[in-house]
Amino acid sequence: MKIDRSGVPFIAAALAPALVLIVLRMSLWAVPFVVIAAFFLFFFRDPERHVPDGSRLVVAPADGRVLLAGPGEPSVAPPGDWLQVSVFLSPLDVHINRMPVAGRVERVEYRPGRFLPAYRPEASQNERTEIHIESAAGPVVVRQVVGVLARRVVCRLAEGQAVAIGQRFGLMKFGSRMDVFLPPTAALRVHPGDRVRGGETVIAVLNA
Repeated sequence: MKIDRSGVPFIAAALAPALVLIVLRMSLWAVPFVVIAAFFLFFFRDPERHVPDGSRLVVAPADGRVLLAGPGEPSVAPPGDWLQVSVFLSPLDVHINRMPVAGRVERVEYRPGRFLPAYRPEASQNERTEIHIESAAGPVVVRQVVGVLARRVVCRLAEGQAVAIGQRFGLMKFGSRMDVFLPPTAALRVHPGDRVRGGETVIAVLNA
């Protein structure tokens, strides 16, 4: 299985002291560092996904549990009329982020903020990156939101870039939330409490 490159420094930092301790014949002391390295290998895993075909499909941007699927929350959604799907990622979920729709990146905005639990509505005040995409059926906004443990988002997109549905574009460290804001004409396909897989689970269908 692939490991995202952002995990390499974490894995190396855990393995280095373990190797030193093993060379010094202090293998028992090396065990905690090996366990930590194993966790980082697990956390930064990047499995392949089978992305469904369909120009108007919207797929989950990450693995996790659906917190909200319905009208956009006034204190959370961007200005305007939106449908909102929010997915909470626990530290055990795959944290690779995938593009929910195909289109063109119109804007990427990083906004500093707080580090409240990502499952709470107040998490809209948290540090985040907001990506505005122009899809075949109108604008779509994707938001990476940090949480208590996730103190950094990685976004590998640039304005003007063409993106494909299910395309990897970043990740969050270490437990967080993703919001997807869709045109009000979209037909939602998930409900709160559903488990979704990034790049595979269809969460909505866009209508013209």
